[in-house]
Amino acid sequence: MTDMQQRSVQCLSPAGFHDMAYVEWGDPKNRKVLVCVHGLTRCSRDFDELARTLCDEYRVVCPDVVGRGRSDWLKDKSLYGIPQYAADMTTLLARLDAETVDWLGTSMGGLIGMALAAQEKTPIRRLALNDVGPVVTAVAIARIGEYVGKAPRFDDMGQAEAFVRFVSAPFGALTDAQWRHLTEHVVKTAADGKLELRYDPGIAEPFRKAMAEGPNAGKDVELWPLYDAIRCPTLAIRGAQSDLLTPETHAAMAQRGPRAQRAEIPGVGHAPTFLDAAQIAVVRDFLHAA
Repeated sequence: MTDMQQRSVQCLSPAGFHDMAYVEWGDPKNRKVLVCVHGLTRCSRDFDELARTLCDEYRVVCPDVVGRGRSDWLKDKSLYGIPQYAADMTTLLARLDAETVDWLGTSMGGLIGMALAAQEKTPIRRLALNDVGPVVTAVAIARIGEYVGKAPRFDDMGQAEAFVRFVSAPFGALTDAQWRHLTEHVVKTAADGKLELRYDPGIAEPFRKAMAEGPNAGKDVELWPLYDAIRCPTLAIRGAQSDLLTPETHAAMAQRGPRAQRAEIPGVGHAPTFLDAAQIAVVRDFLHAA
C-alpha cells in the first residue's frame, strides 16, 4: 500500500488549540511506525521518496511541525520551540495509537527526537539523527539566521526555486526534479497571486533570542546532558561537508550516551535529503538492524 493520506491532529499550547497536519503512508494498522520530522523551515513532504520506499514495511508518518507546511501558526510566537514541538508529537503518537515508534529527524526534527528519546518511558525505539547532534555550531546558527523569518515573495515558481536552491545549496547536487519537489511543497499562493514561503516568519523570534542574541550569541549550543540520557539504538548521519555537525562531535557521539552508529554522506553539507536510493539505504539498514 503506497497511497499517501493527508490528515491533521488537534494539539494544545498555552495560547489555545492548533491543528498539526501530517501525511501518512502505508497500512494504518501496521504496528511498525516510522515518524519522520523535518528541519527548521522545511515540511513533511521532504520525506516523500523515503516514505514511498519504506511504506510496504512501515507505517510512515511525516508531520508538518506547527508553523510550517499545512499546520496552523501559533498565536504566541514565543512558544515556537522544542518543548511545544515535543508536546505536539506526543499528541500525534496518541492519535496514531503507537506504543513505540522509530524516529528519523533532520536537524530540528532530530533535536525533537533527542528531547523525546532522553525521557524515561520514551516511546522511541530507534533514533536516526540526520545531521544534528548535541552540539549546534555558532557558524550554522549564523548561516540559518541569515534567511529564517525573512519572508521573501516570488513572482513565479522559477523565482521560488532559485531561492530554495540558494539557501539550501548544502543539500548537495540534486536533479532539477528534486529541486522542484523541494520547492513546490514549501510555497503557497498569496491573495495577490504572488508566491510566499509556507511557514510562519514568527518562528525566527525565539530562534534568534535563544541562539543569536543575549549571553549565548556567537557560541555553540551544547546539549550533551540530553544526548547522554538517550538509551535507545541511535544512528548519527552526517553530511560530509556539514557546518552544523562537526567531525569532532560526530565522533564523540559514538563514544558516549547511546554510542551511536555513524554514517557520513559524501558531497552533502547540511543536510542529506533522502531523495536517492543510497541515502535511503542508510536509514533502512539501520532500521533493519533491530
